[in-house]
Amino acid sequence: MSTGYPFDGKKYEQASQCQQEWGIEIVEALPLRGDERILDLGCGTGVVTRALADRVPRGFVLGIDNSRSMLEVASAHTRTNLAFALLDITELPFEAEFEVIFSNATLHWIADHEQLVKKLYRALTPGGFLRLQFGAAGNLVTLIEVLRHVMDEPVYACWFEHFRWPWYFPQPEEYEQLVVRSDFKHYRIWEEQKDRYFQDKEAFIRMIDEPGLVPFLVQLPEALKQSFRETVLELVLERTRQPDGRHFERFRRINLYAEK
Repeated sequence: MSTGYPFDGKKYEQASQCQQEWGIEIVEALPLRGDERILDLGCGTGVVTRALADRVPRGFVLGIDNSRSMLEVASAHTRTNLAFALLDITELPFEAEFEVIFSNATLHWIADHEQLVKKLYRALTPGGFLRLQFGAAGNLVTLIEVLRHVMDEPVYACWFEHFRWPWYFPQPEEYEQLVVRSDFKHYRIWEEQKDRYFQDKEAFIRMIDEPGLVPFLVQLPEALKQSFRETVLELVLERTRQPDGRHFERFRRINLYAEK
């Protein structure tokens, strides 16, 4: 993930089942020959990056992330055709180096997609393609409503006066206007609903904790972190609880396929 937040790779590995499922589903559908050079943006703990490497036995995959903790976990997947590097997505130095650029469940952490799309175009070889998926408008709607509510409580509000919202969740139409202004020849943008029922309450809590609450807890002094977390979790669980005891949250994804 491309942020300066103190993510915990080991916790994220246990909390990211949804993201792993979505990513591997996309990887399995990629139109690959098996010898491509691939860049994985925001590789996290490397599970999906490893699946990419399996698809290109004669190629090479570079997974990048700017979280040392994530990369410590990802390094266990390193092999001949798979490497990982500490690098911020917003500072990509590559020029015509990759036939494929891939990203799953990461780019909603990037604020300036106008510049991002330009950097991705530059990093691709002629004829190469992007395959990106990240959060869309309406994603995590219950969690976001609760976060905004709790942030406004008097005990916490002063700590969020200069807070920068961590996620960019665009409408598909909004994102299409951004891509239209780029140099990509052919592209397709579509939205997916990935709404989910969580049978296991603890799995839902792990997902909220890591990475969901991380950007908010770093704003608070130690004395308020636990009470903020407990208040958010209590309200989210209450509002998402279904009659059968499961918990329901909405997930919306933007998908982009674009050719250089």
